Amino acid sequence: MDDMVTARRDEPQTDFVYCSGAITEVLKFGSCQLHSGHKVLFLILPGNPGVVGFYRTFMQTLHSMFGYRHPVWAVSHAGHCVPPDSMDMVEDASSAAEGDVFGLNGQIEHKLAFIRKHVPRETSLVLVGHSIGCYIILEVMKRDPELKVTKAIMLFPTIERMAQTPQGKVMTPVLCHMRYVAYLSLFLLSLLPEGLKTSLIKLVFGGIRSLDHSVVQPTVGLLNGDCAANAMYMGGQEMRTVLERDNTTIRKNLDKLIFYYGATDHWCPVQYYHDIKQDFPHGDFRLCENGFRHAFVLDTGREVAKMVVEWISGDLTT
Repeated sequence: MDDMVTARRDEPQTDFVYCSGAITEVLKFGSCQLHSGHKVLFLILPGNPGVVGFYRTFMQTLHSMFGYRHPVWAVSHAGHCVPPDSMDMVEDASSAAEGDVFGLNGQIEHKLAFIRKHVPRETSLVLVGHSIGCYIILEVMKRDPELKVTKAIMLFPTIERMAQTPQGKVMTPVLCHMRYVAYLSLFLLSLLPEGLKTSLIKLVFGGIRSLDHSVVQPTVGLLNGDCAANAMYMGGQEMRTVLERDNTTIRKNLDKLIFYYGATDHWCPVQYYHDIKQDFPHGDFRLCENGFRHAFVLDTGREVAKMVVEWISGDLTT
């Protein structure tokens, strides 16, 4: 009986909603509707692509290690998910275009709109950002300083000089100048049968020894042309927009922030870790000693979640 209860607790719910006029996928472990009695919510803000299914193992581990006390949600980026048959990519094409909801600023406003609509103001937030999700967290905290943020966990943060990083130098021409060529390739891939797409993804991931197989199907979903095109459009804006580190917001919230940098992260060189640590000697900055990759969800979601639990257990009351 206990095993059955645990299995039910470990089974998430997936909701599709319109937020800022665009399709949004929300993955939820624990309570699916929040009320004033919920003291704490873990909210995951993903990297790019902003596909919540990538974070399933990470979220499940957080939820179980905190004794199933705190709901753990992840909100996708606008338009980074395949809509169910009954819904379209956008609810209102003109308003979505006007707000540039698929662009970086639009995605930030999208997260603010989601929080305002779905999270009671009295609920304390533990924000967990990955990659560009960390930049979005800083912007959310800046634009709504009254949010009750208990902690903000910044995993492999891309919060500055993205185009100057080794990976940024490779991807900037692709995302900013050759995007439409890539769109054509994605369109052709989207025409393949689902079984062949799955086989291709497994082939691409074949070199990852400890692959978390729960990421395969979300990756197949990305081969829907619209999702990948929206991710690339956002990525191009990241290269042009994420320039200087927002030291003002970091300084104002330093006691709430925990940064975790990769030791071999081509999106965020180790020098960035040393620079921010020097600028904020009293901040909580950690450098990976475990060899975790930037896309940690591919094979070490459970291990990273266990670290996060260790870091913040003392900050959460039961």
